[in-house]
Amino acid sequence: MRAPSFLARLRGRGRSLASARLTRRGTVVLAAGAALAVLGVTLGLPDLVGLGAAGALAVGAAWCWMAVRRIDRGRGALHVTRRVQPNPAVRGQFTTARLTVAATRATSSTATTLARLRISEQAAHELCDQGSLRAQVATVGDHIAVRYRLRPLRRGRWPLGPLLTTRVDLFGLVSATQELGDPTAVAVWPRTVELPVRGSRAFGEHERSASGARLASSDDSVLRDYVAGDDPRRVHWASAARHGQLMVRADESAGLPPVSVLLDRGLLPHPELAASSPRALEDGEWAVECAASIGVSLLQAGHPVRLVPTSLAPVVSGTGFRVNRSGEGPADLLDATVDLHGHHVVADADRSVVATSEALRRDRRPGEITVAVLGPLGSVARHTVAAMAGDGLHRALVVSARPWAPEHADALETVAALRSTGWHAALVDPSASLEHAWTLLVEGSR
Repeated sequence: MRAPSFLARLRGRGRSLASARLTRRGTVVLAAGAALAVLGVTLGLPDLVGLGAAGALAVGAAWCWMAVRRIDRGRGALHVTRRVQPNPAVRGQFTTARLTVAATRATSSTATTLARLRISEQAAHELCDQGSLRAQVATVGDHIAVRYRLRPLRRGRWPLGPLLTTRVDLFGLVSATQELGDPTAVAVWPRTVELPVRGSRAFGEHERSASGARLASSDDSVLRDYVAGDDPRRVHWASAARHGQLMVRADESAGLPPVSVLLDRGLLPHPELAASSPRALEDGEWAVECAASIGVSLLQAGHPVRLVPTSLAPVVSGTGFRVNRSGEGPADLLDATVDLHGHHVVADADRSVVATSEALRRDRRPGEITVAVLGPLGSVARHTVAAMAGDGLHRALVVSARPWAPEHADALETVAALRSTGWHAALVDPSASLEHAWTLLVEGSR
């Protein structure tokens, strides 16, 4: 193993130093000291030279001390505790962050250090809908408490922190800036809307009977939210007390078929290209929110659900179906959407659809329902997806490009290919509401 070079050691030492700079007072003192020293030399007055040199040395000593001294080390070292609630957050909804700056071990100088400390939180711009964070700050004895609100703008996983601290020496000559604490990762879920699933023609008893899907399950007591008309005797009071809302035993869910929600990652831009294409970013987020809303709504209706994003190396057989046991199913499904992004290469989009569709067809369960959110597909990809049609129910939303875009023709051909093999397919514009897209999906023609 090679020893680190001198330059590497020097860079590491530089990172361990605080960023020190002169204050306005320090600049004046240094300039005045230099002027007095020059004037003293010119006039031959040693006392004047000594006075000027003393001022310059005071500024230099203060700069060295502030650059070397770190507030996260030593007896009175400060530490940061940060908590975000709720975490994961939801895109477009407010979440509250609280942080505390306190000494690891209180000393006589702790209060003085905290009183002279100015703090500034650093947050990824995806977490803020305004240019700066507006915080409530309170210094209480041996700690500083800060509270502020975030409104995430994008789904994903974004850093919050580290805290940026600024302090000034006792004489106000030099200020030093230093990062304190580690960043906190904030996961942001996509927005979801509640879609009417119970009793709908798309997933009702009639079509399940027609497909012969009547599944047995070892878990015949899945919990779901209470809806008007449910038998009060089915209320699960322990879960209702824990979640703060009525939960009922959905014993009938043992007969509900499993659902695979297929999401075409070709609809999502790659993170490196998202900033340069806000329209593609919004369309991609719409597709993720659509798939997530469908999955969560079906889960809450009692269906076992799995979300399957397209991939060049799909792992479908190990992807278990989630159930809404104690209300945890939707959270698990939404967690799976946080890190979704587009492909590095555009050509990988169709190849991923082909690979994932073939894997789903091999892993298909009796009576399984497939709901797909797809982009415009090429010839091979659309015929591979169309070939998935079989005994169960297959529905697809094909997210169309703008009518004047060249991909729009591929979207129309994708819908036609799916319908020709028995899929219920509908063309949808990403500017439409999710409720409207769901209506098209439920009432789509075959």
